Amino acid sequence: MPVLQVGDEAPDFDLPALIAGVKKRFRLEDYRGKHNIILAFYPFNWEPVSDRQMMALQVERQTFLDLETETVAISVESIMNTTAWEREIGPFDFPMCSDFWPHGAAAQRYGVLRTSSHAVGACERAVFVVNRQGRIVFRRIYDLAELPSVPELITELQRIQ
Repeated sequence: MPVLQVGDEAPDFDLPALIAGVKKRFRLEDYRGKHNIILAFYPFNWEPVSDRQMMALQVERQTFLDLETETVAISVESIMNTTAWEREIGPFDFPMCSDFWPHGAAAQRYGVLRTSSHAVGACERAVFVVNRQGRIVFRRIYDLAELPSVPELITELQRIQ
């Protein structure tokens, strides 16, 4: 499936999530009309760039909330693996979703499930911003070793306010 583009409707998903250390469910549709959403797909837990990415998102959490935006992290790792990882490097106050089963279904709908070359079956490192109306207003795919720019996200969020 091709990567979704700016202007496309963001597909809904319902995934197990770790939210402030508690296992719950996260459904994108529940936020429609209420908040913008940063969808931060990342390839692996226990990986230095993912560690830095999640920590950077947590550091700016209040800035995002002030911009009426929720951050949502998504990987194909199991919720148990994510729980152990979050306990080691967290805590994180935003939802950390597990797209483990069916494997990578949400990532595939967004066109960011790796199907060839290195790290097959993992998510790309990708960020989408979904506005309150459920439309993608920003998207960027990063190299697996590249840390996404939080200032760039803040600028995009300020632009859509």
